[in-house]
Amino acid sequence: MYKLSINLLLFAAVLQITLALKEGECEVCVKTVEKFAATLSENVKNDPKKIEAEFKKFCKGSKNKENRFCYYLGGLEESATGILGELSKPLSWSMPADKICEKLRKKDAQICDLRFDKQIDLNNVDLKKLKVRDLKKILNDWDEVCDGCIEKTDFIKRIEELKPKYMGRSDL
Repeated sequence: MYKLSINLLLFAAVLQITLALKEGECEVCVKTVEKFAATLSENVKNDPKKIEAEFKKFCKGSKNKENRFCYYLGGLEESATGILGELSKPLSWSMPADKICEKLRKKDAQICDLRFDKQIDLNNVDLKKLKVRDLKKILNDWDEVCDGCIEKTDFIKRIEELKPKYMGRSDL
């Protein structure tokens, strides 16, 4: 009996280690939960219902991978499902973001499949070597459009025009 309980404890420890997030895993979830938690005021932090309402407000301004994360959790109006309670309750207990994401992964594995896009260093990249998709993404990240752009050179010209306006920003 003693040997069985030791084996069960060992198995439980190994299982916990394998379920724990590894470095860089679930990056969108962890960063988004940390970013959201930092926006919460003291009177909201302990109330799961208030946290859910604040998360829905937070999600309205989200873009790209954060927006997809909000969709998976049910933070957007068009979300098909909702597991906001799996975020709000642990947040109200002051659980760390990585532990919250471990719990979320058990409910919906695709939450941890989200990865941030690799950022393009516009100071050191040759725009002519980028794909049109990447050029469009740069403009989209800046909330800019390229009306009438058909050729790759049109997109490059538009980015070059806007570069001075956005190169000082830290989110590139």
